[in-house]
Amino acid sequence: MNTTYYDHGTPAERWERARMFFDAKDYAAAARVLGGLVEEVPEQTGPQLLLARAYYHSAQLRRAETELRVIVERDPVEHYARLMLGRTLERQGRREEAEPHLRLASALAGDFEQL
Repeated sequence: MNTTYYDHGTPAERWERARMFFDAKDYAAAARVLGGLVEEVPEQTGPQLLLARAYYHSAQLRRAETELRVIVERDPVEHYARLMLGRTLERQGRREEAEPHLRLASALAGDFEQL
């Protein structure tokens, strides 16, 4: 098996490495680590949400959208994923598509003033 720095170590070690890259604003490196981790533990929301955020911050908006749609399909009340999906769609100029996600995110977060 030919491993690289990005996929070396236990899932917990890779999670910490990905978070360090993300915190350092090296979103592309974080995404490289997280891509393999998400494949390995697809049922865990944390790594997939961080992967979506890394894609968002590195302007890989289609990839961010794909990851976020998987999360909200699996967990429709995950309000932060809904918010991120709405913002990702907005950044792509798809405001009309974004609105329902943004409204639902506000409601799930208890922010009823925006409804």
